[in-house]
Amino acid sequence: MTAGERRRRTFWQILLITAGLLVLTLISAGSVYLVNKARDDNKWVVHTIEVENQVNTLLLEIRRAESALRGYLLTLGPEFQADHQKAVAAIIPALDRVRRLTGDNPEQRASIEKLSAAIDTRLDQFARELELIRQGQPAQATALAREAAAGNTIATIGKVAGAMIAEEERLFQLRTANADRSQTFAASMTGIGSGLVVVLALISIWLVRRSARARDDAEARLRDANVNLEATVDERTADLREANDEIQRFAYIVSHDLRSPLVNIMGFTSELEELGKDIFRRIGGLTGVPAGGPPVDVADIPLDGPDKQLSADFSEALGFIKSSIARMDRLISAILNLTREGRREFQPERIETRNFIEGIVSSLAHQAAEAKAEIHIEPLPNIVSDRLALEQIFSNLIDNAIKYLKNGVPGEIRIRGRTKLGYAIFEISDNGRGIDARDHQRIFDLFRRAGVQDKPGQGIGLAHVRTLVRRLGGTMSVSSELNAGSTFTITLPITWNASNRNADQ
Repeated sequence: MTAGERRRRTFWQILLITAGLLVLTLISAGSVYLVNKARDDNKWVVHTIEVENQVNTLLLEIRRAESALRGYLLTLGPEFQADHQKAVAAIIPALDRVRRLTGDNPEQRASIEKLSAAIDTRLDQFARELELIRQGQPAQATALAREAAAGNTIATIGKVAGAMIAEEERLFQLRTANADRSQTFAASMTGIGSGLVVVLALISIWLVRRSARARDDAEARLRDANVNLEATVDERTADLREANDEIQRFAYIVSHDLRSPLVNIMGFTSELEELGKDIFRRIGGLTGVPAGGPPVDVADIPLDGPDKQLSADFSEALGFIKSSIARMDRLISAILNLTREGRREFQPERIETRNFIEGIVSSLAHQAAEAKAEIHIEPLPNIVSDRLALEQIFSNLIDNAIKYLKNGVPGEIRIRGRTKLGYAIFEISDNGRGIDARDHQRIFDLFRRAGVQDKPGQGIGLAHVRTLVRRLGGTMSVSSELNAGSTFTITLPITWNASNRNADQ
């Protein structure tokens, strides 16, 4: 699968997840809204029914009071009187409940005021009829009842109550329709949302299956590619080992063969020096030294003018040739040593690191005393590694720390170590002249040196140290600033396995 296909697949997956979350959010929000609206609509439907029931209850109590009073007028029975009094006592509370329930409807509030006035009038008539009966005037009470019945008070109560019930019936129909519509919308949204969720789920399943097929195809290709991976790695490793051995043999042969012409140059230089003495002796003979006399040192030959300058130039040229020959000899020797070291097989052994470092420091005690340097050894972890390689590594680093201290400043060198994730980390720090940041990598190159070249050396030590560290499966780095000292950090496996590096050399 290409990078573009992976990006597109990731885009569609993110888009699908986003769409799913959006749909679920909309469904949840819409469902909450519609449920609340349906609840409100149902509440108003119930409220309408309650108002109707309460109006009917009020009319029932009024009729009950009417019937009980008529029975009392006809029979003067106390049971009718008690029933009438109970009905009258229930009328005002029933009216108040109707007033509270219809307080949100201006039209109903107007009707309730009319109904309240008519009921007050009729209750006053009830009271006067009872009072006449208590005074022993039942005929006058009956006449008053007939008069009330013939009046419009009862008709007004019935008419207003009927209008209120009709209004509540209208509201009931409207609110019922609203409640049904809200429920329909809620059901529709739930159905649509469920359908969208199902569609998204199907798309997700399709994408997952396509991703699974792509993954299976990639795994199959990876298995096919890795079938011969081990053999390929072994082949490449063998090629690298052979190339490395060839390079080492070539370096050894070249450096060894260079010695032959170098020895010839050294011999001919010596002969040239003797020949020069004879030449200038003869020149001196021509200027006053008897020919055939006893040998005279060239320095004692009385040369004048151009002859004397020629003799000095000749001696200076021979000096340059000899110093160059000596330097080339040292470089060839260093290359031979490197090639020999590169072919040496490491032998791991357990090393008590502190005792090991103390031994190296003791061997360098004379140089440290001359440089007025103190070497502090802090706790160090023990490791399993090649002793000779470690000796070359730490000897070189400690020797460099002593060699490149600042003049006139007491030296302080610290060697410390710790462990982390199966590795031992060693640090050799000093308060010496330091290394410019631009030269941090240069110092590890072969035959390259940094800073003022006032100390003997060929630029091989740190390159050799880094090669040994790498062969031991570790890393090496430096942290330094000019005039602020240096810290070399060596990271090595705590337990080194001879097969994990020697086989690669």
